[in-house]
Amino acid sequence: MRSKNLIVILCLVFGVNSALLAQDAEYVGAAKCKICHNKAGTPAKPAVKQYDIWAASLHAKAMASLSNEKSKAYAQKNGIADPAKDAKCLKCHSTFWNVKESLRGTITEAEGVSCETCHGPGSLYKTNAFMKPEVAKTKGLIVPSEALCKKCHNAENPFSKPFNYEEAKKSISHMNPKAV
Repeated sequence: MRSKNLIVILCLVFGVNSALLAQDAEYVGAAKCKICHNKAGTPAKPAVKQYDIWAASLHAKAMASLSNEKSKAYAQKNGIADPAKDAKCLKCHSTFWNVKESLRGTITEAEGVSCETCHGPGSLYKTNAFMKPEVAKTKGLIVPSEALCKKCHNAENPFSKPFNYEEAKKSISHMNPKAV
């Protein structure tokens, strides 16, 4: 009986500790991710270009898209003064504006939907010592899921198109070649 109680107490302590760590994780920004996730390759080691793939994506351009003519026209018709400053728009177009100010670290508004929108705040797993997927997950790395994507890719989005998670995953795939 005592050993069961001890196990329960240990689980609670570790669970609470993990939750507290996650709350203190800061967002480091795509520039920090780029340091390791945009390396040139060699014949022995393939290139790691996850940053370039993200930078060319609509996610990276999400904030800028709020200033295009289509967004401005929608905003005007719907009583939104400036979509690039409206909370209803920013919640899906900017990681920066979805993060408590005290946790923003070095992330920038211009990043749009950054690496950390999908993978979680990087301050606790950004070092090489933790950058093995199974270890990084214990430090807060998130493996994106359909539910995560559907927080923005849904009918509430006025420009929503039918969302197919498997197809979307392929279109933004940026796997580490060493892991494939």
